[in-house]
Amino acid sequence: MGKEVYCYAVPAYNSPALEAAVEDIFAKSAAAASLSAQSRVLLKPNLLAKHAPEKAVTTHPAVVAAVCAALRRRGVAHITLADSPGGQYTPGAMQAIYRASGLAAACEQYGAALYTGCRALPRKAQGVRVHEFNLIEPVHEADFIIDLPKIKTHVMTGMSCAVKNLFGTVPGLQKAELHMRFPEKQAFGEMLVDLCETVRPSLVIADGILAMEGDGPAGGEPRALGLLLGGEDAYTLDLAVCRLMGLPARNVPYLAAAMARGVCAEALDEALLRGDTGAAAPRADYKLPAGCSGVSFAHKAPRPLRWAVPGMERLLAPRPKIDRRKCIGCGKCAEICPGHAITVRDQKSRPAGKASRPSGSGAAKGSPKAHISPEGCIRCFCCHEMCPVKAIDVKHFRLFYS
Repeated sequence: MGKEVYCYAVPAYNSPALEAAVEDIFAKSAAAASLSAQSRVLLKPNLLAKHAPEKAVTTHPAVVAAVCAALRRRGVAHITLADSPGGQYTPGAMQAIYRASGLAAACEQYGAALYTGCRALPRKAQGVRVHEFNLIEPVHEADFIIDLPKIKTHVMTGMSCAVKNLFGTVPGLQKAELHMRFPEKQAFGEMLVDLCETVRPSLVIADGILAMEGDGPAGGEPRALGLLLGGEDAYTLDLAVCRLMGLPARNVPYLAAAMARGVCAEALDEALLRGDTGAAAPRADYKLPAGCSGVSFAHKAPRPLRWAVPGMERLLAPRPKIDRRKCIGCGKCAEICPGHAITVRDQKSRPAGKASRPSGSGAAKGSPKAHISPEGCIRCFCCHEMCPVKAIDVKHFRLFYS
């Protein structure tokens, strides 16, 4: 298979085409030919948080079930599914997420183990930004890693698929620490390449049957693509997803970093697309996150203001904003915030002269709400990803994005 990306039209999760597509990916993969009864396989889905499959936030359980079935047909006895979503990494939290996402039932059907040990171990990295990662235990134990991302947009990186999904091998709130260490997009992208080169998945199967568009990876809208992608090279597969979305690959920080390092092509060689390439054809109407058209938006500034853009860029860049009508005061955003810029407090404690906005969703007047300190916010959008009620919007300055 090498750098080839195989495309499959799969109209629905209950379609026989899904299992046939997954089986074909395994059959075409030279890496998968090495699988045996002694192989220790790790399945790395995209979980993010506690979401039902129909929200298009997490890898669908039907895809996981089809992968487990293909592994069992090859005699693989040791299959473990593991991820470390955002927030606290505890056995109780993981069990709840596995159940809500439907992955617990999928693994039970095929006797695959769900990892809830929540332990991590260091692994040396030959990285540009990071020389040692702390990675969840199953990464160290596996000899064959299958990356099972969801095809989604992402407000910070433009898109999220094979490479970005590996961020979930970093345990719990340690991901927030990496956001704090690398708040700028370029540095964060370089860190993700370091991580991908360290974890090095053997196979990628990307779920785009029901994808996400708009302000992903959790706040966007489901988009029915009817697409499954498979390949052995995470970067090339992500280039194919950029093509599908109409997103310039150089505008994805981690792909730009991978290109600079020479581990990713400058552009997708469409000769590498195989199978039903029409299923992965570009969608001109794919909704991207507003403002993701470039790592820097200096070129969008009105000409008289361009001299000032280097100093204005951080001031005018997109930022998270709390919709207090929706906020339920659960504190998940404050828990995940790497800069500790979010507090949850009673609205009665607001500064004098600032009236509270009307509360909605049944919230009592004066009930606790989240507040973001602009000074501490590094615009990693972890809060936007983790909010269970979509109460955190992405605020854009229309001067630049109109």
